[in-house]
Amino acid sequence: MDLLALADFNLVARHGGFGKASRAAGRPKATLSRRVADLEAGLDLRLFERGARALKLTEEGRALFERTAQLLSELDETAAAIASGGHSPRGRLRISAPLLFSQTAMGKLAAGFALKYPEVRLEVTTEDRPVDMIEEAYDLVIRVNPEPDAGLVGRIFLRDRLVVVAGPGLVPQADGAPVPAVVRGAAEPVGAWDITTATGRAKIAVRPVLSLSSLVMVRDAVRTGLGVGRLPISLVSHDLAEGRLVHLGDADAREIALWALYPTRRLLSARVSAFLDYLKDAFPHGTPDELAAYLRQ
Repeated sequence: MDLLALADFNLVARHGGFGKASRAAGRPKATLSRRVADLEAGLDLRLFERGARALKLTEEGRALFERTAQLLSELDETAAAIASGGHSPRGRLRISAPLLFSQTAMGKLAAGFALKYPEVRLEVTTEDRPVDMIEEAYDLVIRVNPEPDAGLVGRIFLRDRLVVVAGPGLVPQADGAPVPAVVRGAAEPVGAWDITTATGRAKIAVRPVLSLSSLVMVRDAVRTGLGVGRLPISLVSHDLAEGRLVHLGDADAREIALWALYPTRRLLSARVSAFLDYLKDAFPHGTPDELAAYLRQ
């Protein structure tokens, strides 16, 4: 396959037309059109649907673009690194991160990384949904307790755990009457929460009075004394130390593990490797206490 023709195809696909690609690259429109036509002839495929006013990728063209755009970017990065005599990270780095981690830590992490590696164009999007790294062109995703995926590899860089907390004036009664609770969305278990205390296992009967979509909002509501809440210890350890909240017990729930993941079939680029190392430097042991300390800085 002609790499120059493939690069021109990607240029046109990225800009959505020959004219826009020509102006962006400073290349003759006729040259781009000829190169793309040669690529279509070589593959015996139609890559674009050419209308009177619009240019649209065919199904085959979209598949080719999604699978080759990142590869061409990595080739450019490798060539630039060799030409400069080093392997300094450069180019675009796209990361998808979950909501809570983004709200509490990602802004500071991203800023520090950008200062350390000014030639990397870092882009971070916040979403809790599973993403298709190949089709959506992500270089790295951060996920909480992800499902096994043979197409992804990575490492755990942080661990956390859920605790049940309340304002100092809201303590469960000995008669087991339900206490008001602030919950996160519809997925939060209701009825009774199993906890582990210094004296053993117990249950807290709860009655949801407020449902919120963000754990940061849940914490802020629990601080007012409205109800009990199940929250990561890293998010409330400072409140517990200052006496604003009371620890009622550890929630009987799965450990929270934050993973940094990337595709197995993609070479680990210098920029991804640099970000993984940056996470390791920020959280050397990956403990909840480290994350809590980082959030207080």
